[in-house]
Amino acid sequence: MPEGATGANRAAVTRPRPGHADLAGAVKYDLDDIRDVLERASARETAARVAAGSVARQLLASFGIRVASHVSAIGDVILAPQRVVSFAEADALAIDDPVRCVDPTLRDRMTAAIDAAKDAGDTLGGAFEVIATGVPPGLGSHVQWDRKLDGRLGQAILCIHAIKAVGIGIGPEVAVRPGSRVHDEILPPASLQNLPVRPSNNAGGLEGGVTNGQDVRVTGFMKPIATLMNPLRSVDMTTMENAPAAIERSDVCAVPAAAVVGEAMVSLVLADALLEKFGGDSIGEIGRHFAATAAQVAARLSGTHPVER
Repeated sequence: MPEGATGANRAAVTRPRPGHADLAGAVKYDLDDIRDVLERASARETAARVAAGSVARQLLASFGIRVASHVSAIGDVILAPQRVVSFAEADALAIDDPVRCVDPTLRDRMTAAIDAAKDAGDTLGGAFEVIATGVPPGLGSHVQWDRKLDGRLGQAILCIHAIKAVGIGIGPEVAVRPGSRVHDEILPPASLQNLPVRPSNNAGGLEGGVTNGQDVRVTGFMKPIATLMNPLRSVDMTTMENAPAAIERSDVCAVPAAAVVGEAMVSLVLADALLEKFGGDSIGEIGRHFAATAAQVAARLSGTHPVER
């Protein structure tokens, strides 16, 4: 019976796939059948997170916070770094769009790259960006490492299956640019009721682990799926001899789907930070705290807020 068979008599999976939890999980839990690992480590688990994230999105929407995503890379087909995708552009993408890229030309090339990988029995990874708009300043904290919101968002994205790196704002670009091209300047507000103007958002809406009122931007970098139809070399754990890796039912590229999971995870983290900041036992009570803080921020920026000495 093939390894993918179902039922009580299904064959044990004994050939771990490179890049999956198969080998590490079998060793950790002293298992003979790797299926117990691959089923529990399956990305199908993220369906529950998307469901929970939809509730968090409703809470955020009550306070004017909206979340969307777009795919910025599949394989070596990459959206130009200087191309800053607006929230409106990402929000306009259809959820059932095959690749969920805002550039029609790249969309066709991404689709072609996925088809080519499928024909070769291979898989592709890529990157997606989650954008949250309407986020008020002051979520998160700089006073303690585990309260920094960028750290919490990083964990939320990295815990999605196959995500191997995360970026906030321009992400890895901060390592190669001089400070004059990284830090977002602060200019006088358009009116006394507005936040100071920021001509750029390289920080991704977070400074010192705290939201600054700009759009929050988080990018996840996904490795190719571990199941290859043209399998990599592995061993059979019953004999420890050479054997091709196991083949399971699998997609070729899951980056667009991961972007939707990313939206859910960002929504859950932001909802938690919102409740942490404004608290309350009802939407009405949270709303009163939210409005009071907004008035306090407006007064502080207008210069009418008394400063304690």
